[in-house]
Amino acid sequence: MDGHKRFNTGFDYTGFDFLQLIDEELSIYIMSFLDDQADLVRAGAVSRYWRQFVTANGLAKRLRLKKMLQYSKVAAISDASGRKNKLVEPKEREIIERNQKVYSSLMEAVTKSKVTPRDCIDLAISASSTNDYSNRSRENTLYPTDRYNRENCYWASKGQRSRDGHETLIYKLKPGILVITEIDIQPFQDFSKRGSPIFSAKSVRFRIGHTKNGVEVDEGISRLTGNYPIDHWFAWTYTSPEFPMIQENSLQPFKLPEPVLCSRAYLQIELMGRVQQNPNGLYYICVCYVRVMGRSLSRAFEIEMVEPNGNTVLKYYPDKLNSVMENDGPVVKGIHPYWLSVGVLSPPSRELGPTESFIKGFSKYLPGNFYLSS
Repeated sequence: MDGHKRFNTGFDYTGFDFLQLIDEELSIYIMSFLDDQADLVRAGAVSRYWRQFVTANGLAKRLRLKKMLQYSKVAAISDASGRKNKLVEPKEREIIERNQKVYSSLMEAVTKSKVTPRDCIDLAISASSTNDYSNRSRENTLYPTDRYNRENCYWASKGQRSRDGHETLIYKLKPGILVITEIDIQPFQDFSKRGSPIFSAKSVRFRIGHTKNGVEVDEGISRLTGNYPIDHWFAWTYTSPEFPMIQENSLQPFKLPEPVLCSRAYLQIELMGRVQQNPNGLYYICVCYVRVMGRSLSRAFEIEMVEPNGNTVLKYYPDKLNSVMENDGPVVKGIHPYWLSVGVLSPPSRELGPTESFIKGFSKYLPGNFYLSS
């Protein structure tokens, strides 16, 4: 056949572009099997038509969505608008069209939703180290102020003699499909010490992922670790760039380069490098508040586990799509459910004690050897 493949029609298709011979839906379906961005780049280099096809159909964005949801083991897609005859199995073309419709709607919700972002943290489940579990625990980072009952409220790492030590905090995010856009961190400032030092990290990086075995974990994660490091139990599917932190007692926003779609997810905050040294010669990292801002798509999209091995179905409710697209008003400020569970009904206003007020207002006049222990 002179090195050429011929179809049964006897017509020589050499030199023809198969993407131009089949309809668009089938072409998108075929191209959806490319599972790496580098493959899409190579496909776009084949010809001008292929490059336009990849761009016009948003295949790169579709691949990112697919990668984001990959950990959920989406084995099937369900459109709740349904088909009239439920007893008849859908044809392959109908399945392709339905899947493209669902992914297109999901991509639209991820990129164009105007729903007001809200805090998406469910639980604080792990800290790489803690200086004082009774008063400096990871749960303190869920409280939207650095004071509670006139006591400092923050998480503190164990001290190290090196400035280069890293620390991690892990949080379980709220259930449902979430689009995470921003993570906010407030370092702790100790007004009881000379100079009111701020125990910030030098920089921060974020990872979002899931448990490797699909089993959800909560505060009891320490029982799972055994002889393994905690990262052994997680697969991090997203890693952010490294962001510098400023030495400032404020809620510092870190906007992610692009929205991160996740479900049944966990967040790891990696705090890198230390700045402040205590009089004992050790360097610490202290955080008083963490907030993860995102939008929930759960009214229009749902992930349902259908098999013990973790396989899931992505369900789509088209009649609810507008509810995850339109602005739903300002966020009503409240307190994290963890603190409600332990009997704290409302966050107090930021109130300085007499000593703190004195030091904050007149610290620049204090002699160099003035020091108050906490």
